[in-house]
Amino acid sequence: MEYLGQTQTATYMTGPRHMTQYTQLPTIGTMQNTYKTYDTFPAPSPLRRSLTTLPWRPSTYYQTAKVNPSSAVTRSMPDPMAQRTQLSELDALKVPPVFAAARNALYTRFTPNDWMASNQGNYLASDRVRSGAERLRMDTVRLCRETDDKTKRTQSDVGKRLGERIGDINFWKTELNHETDSMITETNQLNEAKRILEKCLAETENPLHIAQECLYHREKRQSIDLVHDNPEKELIKEVDIIKRCQEKMRNTIDRANVQLGLNRAAQHELEKDSSDKFVAENLDTNCHGLRNASRGIAYHDGVHRIDNTLSVPETWAKYSNNNIQRSQSERAASKNMRNEIESVINACNNEMWQEWNSVNVALNQRSQETTDARNRIQTHLSKVLQEIYDMEKNIELLKKAIQDKEQPMQVAQTRLDTRLRRPNVELCRDPVQHRLVEEVGEITNTVDNLQYKLREAENALQALLRTKAALEQDLSIKNNSLFIDREKCLAMRKTFPMAPRIVSV
Repeated sequence: MEYLGQTQTATYMTGPRHMTQYTQLPTIGTMQNTYKTYDTFPAPSPLRRSLTTLPWRPSTYYQTAKVNPSSAVTRSMPDPMAQRTQLSELDALKVPPVFAAARNALYTRFTPNDWMASNQGNYLASDRVRSGAERLRMDTVRLCRETDDKTKRTQSDVGKRLGERIGDINFWKTELNHETDSMITETNQLNEAKRILEKCLAETENPLHIAQECLYHREKRQSIDLVHDNPEKELIKEVDIIKRCQEKMRNTIDRANVQLGLNRAAQHELEKDSSDKFVAENLDTNCHGLRNASRGIAYHDGVHRIDNTLSVPETWAKYSNNNIQRSQSERAASKNMRNEIESVINACNNEMWQEWNSVNVALNQRSQETTDARNRIQTHLSKVLQEIYDMEKNIELLKKAIQDKEQPMQVAQTRLDTRLRRPNVELCRDPVQHRLVEEVGEITNTVDNLQYKLREAENALQALLRTKAALEQDLSIKNNSLFIDREKCLAMRKTFPMAPRIVSV
């Protein structure tokens, strides 16, 4: 039987063998092998605690054994025979448990020196562990402060670099926008110059038509008057000059169209670069405004290993610089083209004007003898010529009306084409779509009606010309070639039907 709260000790086995004198208690691990358990020991008490419930009690580490009274006097008996006699006598005695416990307390496992050494070792181990823990705490605080300072410095440096990057992007974007505005202005000026050149080219049809008409009329001279005289030579020369000028204008217009394409290409690159920089500036501005407390920040694992960059700062700046230089070179070429257009217009106008005057002088010299005949046919011919003139104006008006429908048609078709790019379900056949389709149909019908009226007007003009030719033929029968030269040719050549220089429209 055992008592709770009492330190338990093990009992050494006694017997006839000689006991070895121990000067120091063995360790618990070695003591387990020196003990011997007998079947006569009582079973453990049901009140015995487990090892895990009371780890601080030494008694929990040892089993309760039967107390042998002879173990207390074993070491003091030198004679084995006397020892066996006394043990046999003591075995018959029933020693109370209290005396057994007191007797067992004499046989402890450790000495006071061991106890003090164990305590000292615990003190030293405690000091060592606390010192290491304190150093670890200090190192941890220092490391936290250093990492915080380093992180703040790094974040501040990144913010500074983002600010510098935003400044660079803003600088190049400003340069690109300025160059884009200059390119747009130059393109508009070149378009205006090309439009004036096209107008001049269209206007050359009038003097060409007049010169050809003069030659046509002079072919109606009768009999001996059909001579290859000076007015005819000058008219043929005038037709050749006008056609040569027309070819030169067409070539200039073609080169102007090519230059406009180059201008638009350069402008497109500038606008694309400026748009990209606008997006990049917004993104970098958002990045520059992010703080540790900002909303929308999150982890993006592996993003630092993604490198989809296409340029370095040098090539990035060089790209924008190349676009600006390209635009500047195209603007210079466009300016040269405008100067060339103006030069071509002036040269052609002067050349045709001089030949126009030469033809008029030759016809005047040839028609000095036709005064009487001109008075007889002037009334009828003037009416026909006036109607021809009005019909030509009417034809020009119809052509202009047809040309004016091109821009609305382009706007409507561009809107339809742009709306084709709506994503997914946004491709709705809404009232706007119906109205745009109707608008295209209406403009098409309008252009068809105008084309029909234009054909009617041209037919009417041809009818007028045929009527005039008939009158001229009738007059040629009745009058001589001088009458034709003066009343028909010079009547159409009273004014030069072209502007002598570029004027603002």
